[in-house]
Amino acid sequence: MEASFYPYELIFKRPSGTSRGILKTKRTYFLEITKDDKKSVGECGYFEGLSLENYDLLKTKLYWLSKNIELPKEEIEKELSEFPCVQFAYEQAMSGLESTEKEVYFPSEFTSGRKGIKINGLIWMGDVDFMRSQIQNKLEEGFKCIKLKIGVNWQEEKKILSKLRNSFSEEELELRVDANGAFSYTEAKKVLEELSQLKIHSIEQPIRQGNTSEMQDLCLNSPMPIALDEELIGLHSLEQKEELIQKIKPQYLILKPSLIGGIKGTSQWIELGKKHNILWWITSALESNIGLNFLAQWTYKLNNTLPQGLGTGSLFLNNFPSNLKVLGEELRFTK
Repeated sequence: MEASFYPYELIFKRPSGTSRGILKTKRTYFLEITKDDKKSVGECGYFEGLSLENYDLLKTKLYWLSKNIELPKEEIEKELSEFPCVQFAYEQAMSGLESTEKEVYFPSEFTSGRKGIKINGLIWMGDVDFMRSQIQNKLEEGFKCIKLKIGVNWQEEKKILSKLRNSFSEEELELRVDANGAFSYTEAKKVLEELSQLKIHSIEQPIRQGNTSEMQDLCLNSPMPIALDEELIGLHSLEQKEELIQKIKPQYLILKPSLIGGIKGTSQWIELGKKHNILWWITSALESNIGLNFLAQWTYKLNNTLPQGLGTGSLFLNNFPSNLKVLGEELRFTK
């Protein structure tokens, strides 16, 4: 068995705004493993500013992996425990070697084309007209769940949400928001109250990660559900994860495998969610179609009926051909 890796830079069709800045490109790596003349690729979905890994150290770890690819799986995963996006790439590439059909990692009614995955429509930050245009497009496409990035201009964002809620009841349209840690603790308490009045489904990461006591207080006293996202990054052991869950007691977990330990690490969060009665959904960390395909197939097998965050395949100018298509509010695998 042999392995190699190479860099790739994804280019956004339109610069995409979050409270942490404007995204124009996304650097990534691909891991290629060959065994008995069969080749498989895994995506190392590095996300600058969010990924635990340092980009230069990432290259070093991929080099180590390429030289030690024949070590037992347990040894490799132990070495990759602090490199979640490399773990994800390793899992995908190894799964591809075991598959009997090209680009099919987890055969199911999804990969046969009989069933789809319900997803949310993602609305990026921008000026009011741009955000309204995105929302109109998603509604016309048939989405019943829309997620808006907020935290740049809350007063304008609140007006957009108010107009949406005046037009659609919470039964007709589920509205989620993602602050990416944009608000201070004091601001967040006020924003949570205002969102609650608008019947918003949930807010992801209202304050910056690492402020555990403040997040605990918000989750305890919030008039609406709070979802942890970035808060989950950087916790490796099951004990660390459970300690966080028990202290903060969030209502939801947002799981991005490329950022939280690959499939293995994400599965631990899911089991903890079940144990502590916390709901969750899977979200892409803006992987290309290569990583998204693997992630979507695995997600379908989890039988989670909530809308998932997997509709990111059309964001890039230089993405790869894919069997994944968004049809209405569903992600479908088409042949």
